[in-house]
Amino acid sequence: MKNIKYLLLSAILVAFTACSDDDYDYNPAPEPLPELTTGSVDFSKYVAVGASFSAGFTDNALFIAGQENSFPNILAKTFTNVGGTGFSQPLMGDNIGGFLVNGNVASAPRLFFNGSAPQVLPATPTTEITSHLSGPFNNYGIPGAKSFHLGIPGYGALNPYFGRMASSATATVIGDAVAQNATFFTLSEIGGNDVLAYATSGGTGVYQLGNMDPSSYGSSDITDPTVFAVSFKAAVNALTSNGAKGAVANVPYITNLAHFTTVPHNPLSPANPAFGPQIPMLNSIFGALNQIFTAIDPSRVIVFSETAASAVVIKDESLTNIAPQIAGALNASPTFPAFIAQFGLPPQAAPLVANLLASTYGQARQATADDLLVLPSSSIIGTVNTASVAALMAQGLSQELAGQFSVEGVTLPLADKWVLIPSEQADIRSATDQYNQTIETIAAEYDLALVDFKSILQTASTTGLSDGNFILTTALVRGGLISLDGVHLTSRGYAAMANEFLKAIDAKYGSNFVAAGYKADLGAYPTNYSVTFR
Repeated sequence: MKNIKYLLLSAILVAFTACSDDDYDYNPAPEPLPELTTGSVDFSKYVAVGASFSAGFTDNALFIAGQENSFPNILAKTFTNVGGTGFSQPLMGDNIGGFLVNGNVASAPRLFFNGSAPQVLPATPTTEITSHLSGPFNNYGIPGAKSFHLGIPGYGALNPYFGRMASSATATVIGDAVAQNATFFTLSEIGGNDVLAYATSGGTGVYQLGNMDPSSYGSSDITDPTVFAVSFKAAVNALTSNGAKGAVANVPYITNLAHFTTVPHNPLSPANPAFGPQIPMLNSIFGALNQIFTAIDPSRVIVFSETAASAVVIKDESLTNIAPQIAGALNASPTFPAFIAQFGLPPQAAPLVANLLASTYGQARQATADDLLVLPSSSIIGTVNTASVAALMAQGLSQELAGQFSVEGVTLPLADKWVLIPSEQADIRSATDQYNQTIETIAAEYDLALVDFKSILQTASTTGLSDGNFILTTALVRGGLISLDGVHLTSRGYAAMANEFLKAIDAKYGSNFVAAGYKADLGAYPTNYSVTFR
């Protein structure tokens, strides 16, 4: 795949005829920009608090170039024009990404684009994450941080990114940030990680609605909205305790990100030589089950097309498990022994096969456009699940037959971790909406600028986000906004985010960064980093 470059918008040239040179000025002087003003804000000491976006995490890693192109660092450079001082960040040791723990690789290097797909950089990280850095720092963007993590004493023992920069073994993120006595702050993407792990895991966690004890949460659970509200208000209250002003950002619907929109629900092409020739046999196999599905729930019928792309088969845990009905119907069918004979199985194997089919397809259906397949599913769809093969062989099937019934997304339904079904998406949306209501209310209460990141990402995922000469979208690789991991922004995306903060700051506090020409030039920031960049 060739790298796709963004075309600059060209100016429209208008030809004028029958006019003298005195009539038109072909080189008009540009309109003078207004003098830069700060409005009601003192930008001399800026501190950023947040998670991976604030840190500059990109291409599935944290590394020097990404940190230097983080949106807080871009803002800090802009603020130097109005008295802003230095902006210190806990820089990693290289541009490889990833890190070591006591000399062993504990987090993989960044991704790069190999011409056809994202790939892990073939290099070894050099950042020893246990080596402590001396502060103070201005950027407290902590990858992985959830809302309630900000106030946990000793959080550095739980999160190595904070551990390497924490002021003490018992420090809190918000405490260290407040200790910098900032005159201006940003509090961004708080709430994103409260739903992200649930989403990227395909909804394997739990929506902890009503559970006010976050210490009991699993790593992939959705944070209760009240827990979020208490945590967010505590952070804002602490950051404004000295009279500082600031800007907060709300939470986008993360399901608009490329991690959830890149893999189609129907990737099975009849033109694929590994799949197309198998379609008649597959439809024959599912034909025996479809009679049962039709009688119980027609939406579960599984049919593969010989002329168009077909949807993958998934396990939908929200469906009633009809395994007993499947087993009962197959065992009662006088034609079932003859049916399994086509696979070389003796009649006495009928009960075994009936039970295997029942356990496999009791909650199965084909995906629809309402289902979201997570990005990593692209690497396993159509592959043989070796664990399934071993389990089926242990039940008495031959290795060949066990392999035929273990093809991911075809004969073996995709597990929960690969798919966000509509009910799981609804939980994410419900939590996000409640988080955003809290953020909006608190921003108004504390008279803070509010960046509507939710609407910004929605625009990018539909018509595209326009900024200067660029239109950024959420498409993987070619969209310019989302990095190769499908979740975090590119450096160009972070520059666009910095510009959105400037717009909100201008609107709230009467400054004029945008009108005075102090927006970040997106063309100065890359969308990816090469394999040789170290």
